[in-house]
Amino acid sequence: MAERTLQGESASKDHVVGTLLEAVAQPTAAAPAPDRAPILFEVSTEVCNQVGGIYQVIRSKAPLMTQRWGERYCLIGPWEPSKAGVEFEEVPAEGWLADAINELRSQGLHVHHGRWLVPGRPRVLLVEHWLNPEYLASVKYQLWADHGIETPGEDWLINYVVCFAESVRRLLEAVVKHRPGGSDASGGAPVLAHFHEWLGGLAIPLLRRQNVPIATAFTTHATLLGRYVAGAVEDFYDRLPWFDHEAEARRYNCLTQHKIERAAAHGAHVFTTVSSVTAEECNYLLGRPVDVVVPNGLTIALYNAGHDQQRLHGEYKEVIHRFTMGHFFPSYSFDLDRTLYFFTSGRYEPRNKGFDLCLEAMARLNAEMKAAQVHKNVVFFIITKRATHAINPLCMEKRGVLNELNEVCEKITSGVRSRLFQRAAAGGKLHLDDLVDEYWMLRYRRSQQALKQHCLPMVVTHNLQDDQNDPVLNQIRNLGLYNREEDPVKVVYHPDFINPHNRLWGIEYDQFVRGCHLGLFPSLYEPWGYTPLECAAMGVPSVSSDVAGFGRYVQETYPNPEQAGMKVLRRRGRGYFDAAGDLAKYLLDFCKLERRDRIALRNEVDKRSWDFDWARLGKAYHTAHELALARFRAEREVVVNTSPSAGGTLGGVAMVSADDLVKGNASRGVVGMSREEAKAEPKPPPRLESKPESRAESKPDAKAEIKPARARGGLP
Repeated sequence: MAERTLQGESASKDHVVGTLLEAVAQPTAAAPAPDRAPILFEVSTEVCNQVGGIYQVIRSKAPLMTQRWGERYCLIGPWEPSKAGVEFEEVPAEGWLADAINELRSQGLHVHHGRWLVPGRPRVLLVEHWLNPEYLASVKYQLWADHGIETPGEDWLINYVVCFAESVRRLLEAVVKHRPGGSDASGGAPVLAHFHEWLGGLAIPLLRRQNVPIATAFTTHATLLGRYVAGAVEDFYDRLPWFDHEAEARRYNCLTQHKIERAAAHGAHVFTTVSSVTAEECNYLLGRPVDVVVPNGLTIALYNAGHDQQRLHGEYKEVIHRFTMGHFFPSYSFDLDRTLYFFTSGRYEPRNKGFDLCLEAMARLNAEMKAAQVHKNVVFFIITKRATHAINPLCMEKRGVLNELNEVCEKITSGVRSRLFQRAAAGGKLHLDDLVDEYWMLRYRRSQQALKQHCLPMVVTHNLQDDQNDPVLNQIRNLGLYNREEDPVKVVYHPDFINPHNRLWGIEYDQFVRGCHLGLFPSLYEPWGYTPLECAAMGVPSVSSDVAGFGRYVQETYPNPEQAGMKVLRRRGRGYFDAAGDLAKYLLDFCKLERRDRIALRNEVDKRSWDFDWARLGKAYHTAHELALARFRAEREVVVNTSPSAGGTLGGVAMVSADDLVKGNASRGVVGMSREEAKAEPKPPPRLESKPESRAESKPDAKAEIKPARARGGLP
């Protein structure tokens, strides 16, 4: 697979990888001194705090970042005692960082320093970020006065974000003050802060307002407004250029979050997102083109089992067989050796995640398998999280009876084995019935009888709190997928995540995935999609869509992804029922494959899984960091050259392109241009004049986008 760092939608197409970092770290071609090497802080509310997919991104990327940056890499997150007690090991800070932490503690801000107990063992700073009501109110006022971001008074999440942003701002200011080389912008080690999502990115406009000398990068993993709108309208991406972003934000009651996201995007030196699909959203909804696309990866070595892939598939398929026997066999039985296991999983967004399309395709597959006389069975699992009362009591009862039957069979076989051996040694004939004790024979029959039920197998494994209005369950009813004996396609709606504490499973989710034959993720809105990536890492074929980030990336990377076991379903510009028909056709073809063909397909997936390792995809993050540091240096040089002491005037500067940076760095002898040649080079871009606006005349949206000379500290 060809290596890529920037996608086609990137705004910085003139950036040359590997030509900027050295120039930023040192004004000469020599290697930077240890106290002048850049320092990277990565900021997210999901550091040591698992909430969603960003946790997986940061956690899995940690070994790559520590390998590149060493002790100059540090993560910043919120202090959550219950979760920190599991994933965080507190250790005393040393040197300049200890001085910064002690200063903040004397000011009332407590910061915990330690290690994240994940591969790579990165350094972590966890902030006790909650502010007192008066302090919080003052920060909220400044957000409105400086950036036009209004914040609701009693919204817990908004208060959480504002408190975290202000605490991170204070922390980074202390870091800049105590960093190696001193607090002077031209003498200290360059500091880069990389923020994730609007939840962590609000600190960017606060830092820019205070003119803190720090390089910033911002990654949005999904625009909040795009997630809301895509779940409610058809042809979201086709209609994207015509949406009024502020009107839509008001309509979906997410105006504050949307303005925070826009402010972070416009304030950062470098703006990134996870896929070229999401880059389209950012351009229209956030009003700034993406500089670098940073695809999500995995540390494949933690998932890939090499030659044991097939063995593990068979081992965990037996666990799914056990579930199937307990769920279906009380009503009727079928041949497990001719049964295929399909699944879909993710956040409960039935339309965005494609649950609805999967069910429609299953109903069609059920009819087509009957018509084509494909003598196999398909069990389709929907794994998500939904509000439930408890596991269905009948489901638990039959599981207990099945376990008892298994115990009885083990007792019978152990007793028969010893007696049969004695009879065989004595030259007796093979008769087994008389070798079983009557007690165990009676227990065997009683367990069989207790296992039987005179009803169809349950469609849902739990008692939902609102089963009458559950969209997934209602669609199953409308399609008539009732798990009848004559139907080759069965459905199991499991509204809880699979983990070792789940009494129906007792295994990890990854182990469940290994035991399945195919993952289905035909999302209608998916900025990236870790579920098909996890399938690839474990050698499991999957289906994605062309409006999902992962699907688009696969489509751009492989000439024929279906042969590689990564089917990309066309959903953009295609109707719902047409897409369902395409998916049903692919599933029917998959059902017709024999075991050796499925093994060959799994091997193809396994072979290409290494293309998604962080060692390859992480290079895009390196590009973003280099570009942010380069733009920061160029910005500081322009500010210094136009300062009143230098005979100029302060003002905003245009966004510096990578091409201009290379020319500027060349004048210092970095890329081969002599100093004499550099004198003939054009001067830095002219500043942008920004006229002061009165409070009555200014528009909130204009402030949310951050004015060049006022809120962005000189960067538009």
